[in-house]
Amino acid sequence: MRAFSKRETREFYRRLAATRPIPQTELEFISPFTLLVAVVLSAQATDTGVNKATPALFALADTPEKMLALGEERLIELIRTIGLFRTKAKNLMGLSRILVEQYCGEVPRDRAALEALPGVGRKTANVVLNVAFGEPTIAVDTHIFRVANRTGLALGKTPLAVELALEACTPAEYKRYAHHWLILHGRYVCKARKPECPDCVVADLCHYGAKTGPAELIAARAGLGEPAALADPPPARHTGRRAIRSAERSGLSSPRQRVRRRP
Repeated sequence: MRAFSKRETREFYRRLAATRPIPQTELEFISPFTLLVAVVLSAQATDTGVNKATPALFALADTPEKMLALGEERLIELIRTIGLFRTKAKNLMGLSRILVEQYCGEVPRDRAALEALPGVGRKTANVVLNVAFGEPTIAVDTHIFRVANRTGLALGKTPLAVELALEACTPAEYKRYAHHWLILHGRYVCKARKPECPDCVVADLCHYGAKTGPAELIAARAGLGEPAALADPPPARHTGRRAIRSAERSGLSSPRQRVRRRP
């Protein structure tokens, strides 16, 4: 697969940024510690499932000290609906103890220190550094791994390889929110089983060879650059000649002329 050019990469991010100028994580949290807890709980679980359990948990334990006072058995009861809850409860108690004993109850703003905590890997550390502290890190989850490889934006056989490729190719002005744009795009548009190519604002830039939907419609959608929110229902779509007429009324060249054919 051909690599993205610098111009294509910048345009890719520009369009995603237009859909959500200031994207946010979908995990609910109230502090760096509760964010850390939520991200640990989200491993092999959905954000929605985590968000259902954490309000009751955070009402009782929103600091490492309170988490230790809560106790592991009570913690298990509160997160039982989340996958791997026993292992996660053990890890949360362990990291809370370390935070109290070594960091005065504060979450460290340091990758190595975060990765040394129980249940915290590179992806979790990157999320905390990005969301809690504003660091321009890119946490590669399954959505980002898929989007990066499928589109050709950043190729890699492992999450670390994709992370390093994204770090290298992402323009500096987009790094702060790149993680969120890519996750949301993978979650709501570039889905695993059937990507919503006709509703994708970067479809004409994407190198994926098995796009879904008519080529004319994909070109028209990308050309119009409609910045509808990724999670919103897609607008009514036109097909065939109607799509061409719609594009021409908008002052664009014919969608048929805008389609890039990939080998």
